[in-house]
Amino acid sequence: MTVHETAAPTDPTGGRPVLPSRSRVRPLGLGEVALEPGFWGGMQETNASATLGHCEEWLERAGWLANFDRVAEGTTGPDRPGWCFSDSEVYKLIEALCWEYGRTRDPGADAAVRRLTARVGRAQDGDGYLNTYYGHGGQPPRYSDLEMGHELYCVGHLLQAAVARVRTTGPDELVEIARRAADHVCAAFGEGGREAVCGHPEIEVGLVELGRALDEERYVEQARLFLERRGHATLRGDRVPGGSAYFQDDVPIRDARTWRGHAVRALYLSAAALDVAAEHGDAELFAAVERQWENAVARRTHLTGGMGSRHQDEGFGEDWELPPDRAYCESCAGIASVMVSWRLYLATGDTRYADLMERTLFNVVATAPSADGRAFFYTNPLHQRVPGEAADASALNPRAESGTRAPWFDVSCCPTNLARTLATWHTYAASADGGGLTLLQYAGMRITADLGGGGVLGVVVETAYPDDGAVTVRITDPPSGPTALRLRVPSWARGAVLEEGGRRRTVEPGLAVVERVLVPGEEVRLLLPMEPRFTWPDPRIDAVRGCVAVERGPLVYCAESIDLPPGVGLDDLLVDTSVPPVDREGGVLLHGRAHGPGGAGADGGDVWPYGARREPGGGAVRFTLSPYHRWAERGPTAMRVWLPVVPGRSAAT
Repeated sequence: MTVHETAAPTDPTGGRPVLPSRSRVRPLGLGEVALEPGFWGGMQETNASATLGHCEEWLERAGWLANFDRVAEGTTGPDRPGWCFSDSEVYKLIEALCWEYGRTRDPGADAAVRRLTARVGRAQDGDGYLNTYYGHGGQPPRYSDLEMGHELYCVGHLLQAAVARVRTTGPDELVEIARRAADHVCAAFGEGGREAVCGHPEIEVGLVELGRALDEERYVEQARLFLERRGHATLRGDRVPGGSAYFQDDVPIRDARTWRGHAVRALYLSAAALDVAAEHGDAELFAAVERQWENAVARRTHLTGGMGSRHQDEGFGEDWELPPDRAYCESCAGIASVMVSWRLYLATGDTRYADLMERTLFNVVATAPSADGRAFFYTNPLHQRVPGEAADASALNPRAESGTRAPWFDVSCCPTNLARTLATWHTYAASADGGGLTLLQYAGMRITADLGGGGVLGVVVETAYPDDGAVTVRITDPPSGPTALRLRVPSWARGAVLEEGGRRRTVEPGLAVVERVLVPGEEVRLLLPMEPRFTWPDPRIDAVRGCVAVERGPLVYCAESIDLPPGVGLDDLLVDTSVPPVDREGGVLLHGRAHGPGGAGADGGDVWPYGARREPGGGAVRFTLSPYHRWAERGPTAMRVWLPVVPGRSAAT
């Protein structure tokens, strides 16, 4: 698992959200990769120009920022607005702004960090405790509700904001606030303190990364203590659906077979476990998370990469429980999945983790924000039976309403989480090691990667991906000796072709490798097959048995009611899989049949929908699918990803 050691960057602009002390490959920093205009470059710029300001505006408007002012002024009380975890949204926004400043050196982002930090700092107690919901006049006592209070969860996000600051600017007031908060946590919950855990993992991730950033082993050790304490039913499982499993407190993390319970909690916990495993060289702990990833990806993950099947507990279902219409697939769970897969990749160099990241980034992370960056999906179902109501642009919206994107929610963890993820998207695009550079995600970008030992490899990547499958890598600054340039070939890309050095060869999924002396100005070109394809579900997934989905490249496609012929509804559609799907002006054209009007019978006269097998009574129909990440951009619409197949058609025929 651990092959060589990495060092903290000396250049502040080289900051990385995740920097293990030991890893097989090294993540690139903010200063080593710059996105060009394109799919992800455009999303990152929209995040910078619209989403960051939108989030601060709503935090002010909702009163969640003023909560810090009231603590500082001593005017707290039971009328505090927002849920108990609303402090964390402020911290995630600060983190996003720190990364944005590190990426662009935009003085506006830096000013926002300083402005928000000042308000946060005034609310910190003398012993380092920092929370606006607990511990002050008219409020519940500190740590009086570890199951649902989120106090340590909030601190975890504060620590991650400080990591972003120290790695992009250096120690300042924000970092000192976080250090005092972390010291308080260690004193309150360390050896000799209270033997307890937080109901929502996150403090563990923050402690490890801050420990790395500040070279403070105590923080890493405290994270390890929290991890080892979990799984012994110390949290009250009778308060939540699913019992102790909701908190991942039913089974020690080393013994668990798969992810269960609340999806975001499970994934944040796994990310922290991988961090601790990397710092301590704990192969057993690493293998436990790897096993859970394998089981959950094989049996508890939706086609989009979304995780979480149940609205009841925002959680994983049982194996093969993947209903498209009730899929929760919270945007934050998609981000947390990327966090886990990235850590697994850094430890192993295995591209299957980058494959899942790509799927999740394009079909969950890119789906959540609207094109203008000012509205968001909280959940991401794969089937919307009726068009949703337009969100109220002037109010806090219910978080589980996903017919349309909303500007803000009563629980707005997703907008700020998306903001910090998009600000750092390019740091997931590639990795380096002493042997060369590996391109993992495709976008127009410029890379100048430190290969270690004084070697540098500079490249320019030109591509219209995912609209087009051609990825051209032009060498701008090669090292003097032989080096490896590796390009990830996605698992779906059968028949991909690599062109380099006047040669053309077919490459299999995994890594296409060019290893030799590279010449300035030469080009290496990867051609990925982008023909639309049918995707069939495992027959054990009851909810979509007899259905098919369509994918093109990394994108999942969906049917929207707004695109259907007059008189045809989503429930009427049947796909004829004997006719291949074809590209059509940014969409995918399908052939099929439509059920006739009325009841189940061919003549519409039978109101009873059960009985002997009958053929659909409607005629042939053609319809166009659109990328799932764009659904509902044109207004409220019904939608579905999995479509029933014309009787007699199957994967075998």
